[in-house]
Amino acid sequence: QVQLVESGGGPVQAGGSLRLSCAASGRTFSTYDMAWFRQAPGKEREFVAAITANGGNTYYGKSVKGRFTISRDNAKNTVYLQMNGLKPEDTAVYYCATRWGVTLAPGDYDYWGQGTQVTVSS
Repeated sequence: QVQLVESGGGPVQAGGSLRLSCAASGRTFSTYDMAWFRQAPGKEREFVAAITANGGNTYYGKSVKGRFTISRDNAKNTVYLQMNGLKPEDTAVYYCATRWGVTLAPGDYDYWGQGTQVTVSS
């Protein structure tokens, strides 16, 4: 079993920044790939970013590329999502998830956190 706990969400004005964290426990963090997804009200869950186990490769959704940065600290069992240049359309619940092998499909992921709300006001 894997437990994932997100934090760092909250209200922010457009153009601002937030850093989300996802703390993992339950198995060797450094051996599995991590991803962030988000879900806005009435919309499907959307891929945001992913990072491979050793941090060597990162992937981003089109809507966030160039503004968001995913990183991880395997010594702290934590993955981060630095979000800059936030827009009102970034408002959503943000989830971290894990599986072996990066995919963009939320249905492929085995474990999920409870989510953290990000609200961007104009």
